Amino acid sequence: MPLVVASCVLLIVATTLMHYEVLSWLTRALERLRWPGRAKLVVAVLGCFVGHGAEILLYGAGYWLLIATAGHGALGGSAAPDLGSALYFSAETYTSLGFGDVVPSGPVRLLAGVEALNGLLLIGWSASFLYLEMERYWKRRDR
Repeated sequence: MPLVVASCVLLIVATTLMHYEVLSWLTRALERLRWPGRAKLVVAVLGCFVGHGAEILLYGAGYWLLIATAGHGALGGSAAPDLGSALYFSAETYTSLGFGDVVPSGPVRLLAGVEALNGLLLIGWSASFLYLEMERYWKRRDR
């Protein structure tokens, strides 16, 4: 269990720093682009998707490592999940979609709860970022 708790903390820190860097890079890139506001927003949305995808990948790798190499639980009854199942479970957990077709058991259940909360916070952060970008371009259009 201590390894799962340490993994939770490590993944929260890693995904938060990653998200900060993605949004920071997007801010600088959007300022340099000489495109219309609508096109910049498409770039911003795609950039957020890439960032969230990388964060889901980190959590998926965390599940896979904790289960396949450390024996700290299972996904859907399978003792050793493939990386694809771990990524799928991570994506549905991060987004709080929760189909329920893949269910964790054992200590990795803690990581699933932490990922859902972390995903909610990071998705909210992206929503706030996109709102501020939209507001910036609408103000320029109104001038």
